[in-house]
Amino acid sequence: MSTNFHGTDANGNYDAAIIGGGLVGLAIAYGMGRTGARVVILDEGDVAYRASRGNFGLVWVQGKGIGKGAYSNWTQGSARDWPRLARLLNEDTGIDVMLEQPGGFQVCLSQAEMQAKLDNMTALMAQRDVDRYDYQVCDPADLRAALPGLGPEVVGGVYTQLDGHVNPLRLFRALLLGAQANHATYRPMTRVTRIDKRTDGFTVQMPVGTVRASRVVLAAGLANAQLAPALGMNVPVRPQRGQILVMERMPRFMSYPIVTLRQTDEGTVLIGDSLEEAGFDDRVGLPVLATLAERATRIFPALRSARVVRTWAALRVMSPDGFPVYAQSSTMPGAFAATCHSGVTLAAAHALLLAPSILAGKLPDRLTPFSMDRFNV
Repeated sequence: MSTNFHGTDANGNYDAAIIGGGLVGLAIAYGMGRTGARVVILDEGDVAYRASRGNFGLVWVQGKGIGKGAYSNWTQGSARDWPRLARLLNEDTGIDVMLEQPGGFQVCLSQAEMQAKLDNMTALMAQRDVDRYDYQVCDPADLRAALPGLGPEVVGGVYTQLDGHVNPLRLFRALLLGAQANHATYRPMTRVTRIDKRTDGFTVQMPVGTVRASRVVLAAGLANAQLAPALGMNVPVRPQRGQILVMERMPRFMSYPIVTLRQTDEGTVLIGDSLEEAGFDDRVGLPVLATLAERATRIFPALRSARVVRTWAALRVMSPDGFPVYAQSSTMPGAFAATCHSGVTLAAAHALLLAPSILAGKLPDRLTPFSMDRFNV
């Protein structure tokens, strides 16, 4: 790795302070650390509405980017870079994040669903700024060859080669340990109370002590909305609740992930497909869980006899248009914001592309479509 940065100076300044210790913040910290930069991670801890602890674990491209082709391209690039990220994390930490990229399916239970899916893929690929990728329209026979045990209501689906999944808890731990292995300082249970611009960088204040850094990165998820204005930025994010059912461990029967259903490396089956505007309420609800279970058992009838071992809900970080926000403050250069609701899929892009760009002081042109300017209307 390069050593263009030299850690703290004589006064204890860091090259970068990352505010937020979720998947986005840790991926950026890890990527910065691999360049030789001295990084401090300020993590409020699990008292925060941490989306990372509820992540489904997909590395997913299919269907993303309708209305903003740049998002499809950014996602595709990250998916292609994921094997490199997995290898680097294994080298730095010894943790196998269990990346599998056999491709993935979206499965339809009615002709109306199937037509809507085809219309979406057609619209996505018709956008002039999209890097087009291959996808396969599957009839029931195609699907059953790849996914034995599908129920009789399945009428078809779509397959793409870029999709896959990882163990998100292993990823979370690997990013933290990987950042620390590259000399990042991790400060848990640390709430940021104030950020001030200095002539030579920033001072970040906490209930106990301060941190000085040349760069500040807001990667605090939903808290970015409150932190950003002090740095001359507008990051209007809101919570969107998602719920997950975890079934008991079963013999391996899924060789491919489905966008709403996957079998983990440990054999458990995860079911998740809810998009709820519930504010900051992260409780589970039986009506939603029942709907998730009902659809999953229509796709795989064998799940009707499987036991549910736990459930959880978590809050996605959603912008008004649903796309990420990557920005540098125009009034306080050196202050950046990064937020998205696809922390697993985009982890490779955040670590390998975004992190070095922030250290260089300029976001790449490909991220211009994700600036805050689109909200200033």
